Amino acid sequence: MNQPVEHPSTPVLPVAKRGLDLIRDPLLNKGTGFTERERAALGLRGLVPPQVVSIDSQVNRVMENFHRQHGDLDRYTYLEGLHDRNETLYYRVLLSHINELTPIIYTPVVGQACSQFSTIYRRTRGMYFSADDVAYFAEMVSNWPEDNVEVIVVTDGSRILGLGDLGANGMGIPIGKLSLYVVGAGLDPQRTLPIMLDMGTNNAALRDDPLYLGRRIPRLTGPAYDTVVEAFVRAVHARWPHALIQFEDFSNDQAFQLLERYRRQVLCFNDDIQGTGAVTLAGILSALRITGQTLSEQRIVFLGAGAAARGIADTIVAGMMAESGISLDAARRQIWTLDSQGLVTLDRLDSLSEHKRPFAQNSPPLPDLLAVTQAVRPTVLIGVSGQPGSFSETVIRAMHGHCERPILFPLSNPTSKSECTAEQAYEWTHGAALFASGSPFPPITRGGHLLVPGQCNNMYIFPGVGQGVVSCRASKVTDTMFYVAARTLAGLVGEDSLTVGRLYPDLTLIREISVQIAVAVCELAFADGLAGIERPADLETFIRKRMFVPDYVSYAV
Repeated sequence: MNQPVEHPSTPVLPVAKRGLDLIRDPLLNKGTGFTERERAALGLRGLVPPQVVSIDSQVNRVMENFHRQHGDLDRYTYLEGLHDRNETLYYRVLLSHINELTPIIYTPVVGQACSQFSTIYRRTRGMYFSADDVAYFAEMVSNWPEDNVEVIVVTDGSRILGLGDLGANGMGIPIGKLSLYVVGAGLDPQRTLPIMLDMGTNNAALRDDPLYLGRRIPRLTGPAYDTVVEAFVRAVHARWPHALIQFEDFSNDQAFQLLERYRRQVLCFNDDIQGTGAVTLAGILSALRITGQTLSEQRIVFLGAGAAARGIADTIVAGMMAESGISLDAARRQIWTLDSQGLVTLDRLDSLSEHKRPFAQNSPPLPDLLAVTQAVRPTVLIGVSGQPGSFSETVIRAMHGHCERPILFPLSNPTSKSECTAEQAYEWTHGAALFASGSPFPPITRGGHLLVPGQCNNMYIFPGVGQGVVSCRASKVTDTMFYVAARTLAGLVGEDSLTVGRLYPDLTLIREISVQIAVAVCELAFADGLAGIERPADLETFIRKRMFVPDYVSYAV
């Protein structure tokens, strides 16, 4: 095996731990990668096998064992075991095999992992805050050892992907999201913190499960819920005043309220609303490069009217206004949304949730997606309903009847919830669909032509936005930052990708994508007076130097 070679330029890190304490620290552990000199000086002789192994050889061993696992949940658990033992190697593996492993550590397999999180739980990662401890939150944050946390991802487990209320089992989401932050934008893993707000659960099966690790009470609501969130925000902001808080997988009744309540108080955003909006807009902009049309020409129908739909719709509206100068009201009139009662219309205004009202159409009632498709004649169809198969053959063929290149985005996760598959979309449009989904689908060859489905993956957006705002110490996260991120991402799609219908860049380029998005976000923050540092002479170099690279450092001995 190739042994690691120490170069004069290799970073040298002082280390206080020795022996088993060093091996048991996942942030410091190298396993068989410790050099002979380190083994001698740090009390490691005899504690690891005698062969000194390079990190690339370790990656090969990991992948060989990964492929021996019997199912996706076993693969997820295996990788999380590595995460718990050796974080540098874990991230090196992910970065080296990003297309293969991202669906395992996040969508779609993370949904299965969350469903069984209490069963597969091995080792604590992150923090748990519950109403039982609300009086101690300010004290609890001191239990976390890192003084310079930069990004916190928090969920209350109420709406995990398309799976609903999973209570404390939802902790798999912040863990996975922060792994994507590290892989995608080079956030220092030591400066990330996953958090679960355990508000109880309305999932009776979980409350009755003897292995469930969360609070076995009905989910808190109203003032009791608000008290826990407020205490949490105050505690983490007091301990880490510059940390970005990302709200993740909160139910619709809370997602909008929390974002509006805290976005002007602390550095925060909601990825389900703003991140999903930006990555979807980027995909549409890429599709319009193929059709040669403008954004403001589109007629856009949403199946589903929750947080994701509102976030996407708001971002599209911002794009229309920036592109063509049309008014807010005119842009909103280009968007139709359906909820469980049919088309969202003005005659339902009194019964509509607040987040649905801006997109209520002055239209007669229409009961279902087919009726709306026939009446509106959409050019873009976006699914955020969690209703598998709801983009039926009848609906898609009806859309294709009036639209030469239908833009179809069935975004519900995981794969089992997708409104249609890539194969169906291409089959029912004779290969004309411009397709992107929430979960990945494989390429398809049709009539001798390769068609590559896009994955409308928030990973293209949130890591770069997060790196940007924490790098320049922005005072707040704005909607314009997400619009700029979407434009930047769409501009990075090459002509060769568009030729095969791919609407997003290859995920192997994610670090370069994130650098460009981070630079664009920083530029905007400096221009708008939101940055908390002096502008570096070379902003791109500044961002790149901050990025964590999963290579072993040499320990000072």
